[in-house]
Amino acid sequence: MARRHGRGDRHRPRHAPGRVAAGAGGDAAGGRRLGQRADRGQPPRTEGRGMSVRLTRRGLLALAAASLAPAMGRAQDELDPRLSEAAGESALAYVVTGDLEVDEASDLGLAGLTAALWARTTVEPGTPVAVALDEDDLSLLSFLYWPITDSQPLPSPQAYARLNRFLRTGGMILFDTRDGDLAGTGAPGSAQALQRLAAPLDIPPLGPVPADHVLTRAFYLLDDFPGRWQGATVWVEAAQASAEQGAFGPSNDGVSPVVIGGNSWAEAWAEDEFGRPRYVIGSGYDGERQRELALRFGINLVMYALSGNYKSDQVHVPELLERLGREQGEPPPLQVPGLLP
Repeated sequence: MARRHGRGDRHRPRHAPGRVAAGAGGDAAGGRRLGQRADRGQPPRTEGRGMSVRLTRRGLLALAAASLAPAMGRAQDELDPRLSEAAGESALAYVVTGDLEVDEASDLGLAGLTAALWARTTVEPGTPVAVALDEDDLSLLSFLYWPITDSQPLPSPQAYARLNRFLRTGGMILFDTRDGDLAGTGAPGSAQALQRLAAPLDIPPLGPVPADHVLTRAFYLLDDFPGRWQGATVWVEAAQASAEQGAFGPSNDGVSPVVIGGNSWAEAWAEDEFGRPRYVIGSGYDGERQRELALRFGINLVMYALSGNYKSDQVHVPELLERLGREQGEPPPLQVPGLLP
């Protein structure tokens, strides 16, 4: 059964906006200055913000389900009200593995990413929700983080049927093998466990994230996707498979149904109750830089999952206008030194 944590503050991040990734700076891909919001010192508002991102096909289904839920009675097949609520709030979800340390990292990581989304974007997800694959209906959720462990049991056939329906109707799974520290060593890591767990899923052909992929510019401009580790290849639906509009193309709004990597992203996003990093990443500036890039990847990933491929056309309108102005003889914008690029 799905579990919700921190119900008393589900409409607010665990700590005040602006305390995520201390010392970070830089420009977002859409022209937003990091952390720029008029109500930064006030409790975040939920009215009328971020609707262009939230109201994808899946978001509309979630709202419809939430409005119909009271009339459905207590039928056996009624949607879990907690999952309906999570879907209506665009909450991020993670798979319960049974490994307490991994599950804690997933919960803290998605909470940290949720706080970053509140502080930096117009997307305001609800409290992250934990899902048990053999029990919970994922149909209304949008994003599922699945950390891979060697000891995870194989889900039931019914669970795989729900997972495949989730993928075919606009959901995204981030598979994290968490073995990026073994990249290049030849060690098997969790790759075998991933192959075992993912074999029953209808996953399209995959390829490394290309340089011009929407994931590289959905909100921030990125050319790397580190987590606690870095250097492992990140995989998405291959461009050829997407172009052929196979089983996933039309229903997924151009979004890859799966993203696969091993950089242990949840540990990079995780924070304690005081907004401090929960896990050590590198040392000094390099470690903080890597943590910041991990948060930026997480933000890009959620924006990509919720928005679809329209970002490929719209996300860089300010950049294109700026470039057009320079071509017409206008001076380039002033660059402020000391900020992260």
